[in-house]
Amino acid sequence: MSMKWYDAAILDMDGVVTQTATLHAQAWKRMFDTYLQGRDVAPFDSRADYRAYVDGKPRYDGVRSFLQARGIDLPEGDPNDPPGRGTICGLGNLKNKMFHEVLRQKGVTVYEDTIEQIGNWKQHGLKVAVISSSRNCTEILQTAEVFELFDAKVDGNDIDRLQMQGKPAPDMFLRAAKALSIAPERAIVVEDAIAGVQAGRAGGFGLVVGVVRAPEGDDLRQHGADRVVHDLRELASLTESASRSAAAGLQIPATRLGTYGSDRR
Repeated sequence: MSMKWYDAAILDMDGVVTQTATLHAQAWKRMFDTYLQGRDVAPFDSRADYRAYVDGKPRYDGVRSFLQARGIDLPEGDPNDPPGRGTICGLGNLKNKMFHEVLRQKGVTVYEDTIEQIGNWKQHGLKVAVISSSRNCTEILQTAEVFELFDAKVDGNDIDRLQMQGKPAPDMFLRAAKALSIAPERAIVVEDAIAGVQAGRAGGFGLVVGVVRAPEGDDLRQHGADRVVHDLRELASLTESASRSAAAGLQIPATRLGTYGSDRR
């Protein structure tokens, strides 16, 4: 494999760029356990259920998917429903409220391997986009001081505005490729979620990379990943045979690595 085959990389945010997937999992568990209290159903498993039903999906899709798996049907409700109302939207809004509480307490940590690999790609002339089903994408990236690294962004707000389907549909990745003016077959997709690698495969992207951040992520290959890595710096070999002149004089925005707590917001 050679970097000359690609013109762009499109990365999921949660679990690939930022270590916020664990914060989302905590918020989902807290919300579902609160709702399911007193019901004769299994509680939300922050590993197995998170990966199977909510990881990478738009918030309301995640609520609907998990509850259906537990045999619970709720009315859709309205996006303006107050947090905790007994609707899909009300529970999704409660999860979002709880996520912000966890985010304020613990801050945002970035994956250093991802930031280094983004720099590597940019030095070889590739464009880089970030996607996220979260409507909080901009806030999180700015908090972590990595927003300026990306040439394009597609998030949960764009899903609503453009009436796109969430993952595992490829809409978000295709939108990001369009924003970069890159054909999908000339782009790398990097995901840590099953729904994400399925979306990359469905979109016909040139290379779908699964990032395993936890032991239970080894199933990404069977769901559509061409290559599975534990550290994005493992992809550095893709650039060894590249000879791109577009990278001459390229400057990477100054970026702090590590954890950014509430004192930086």
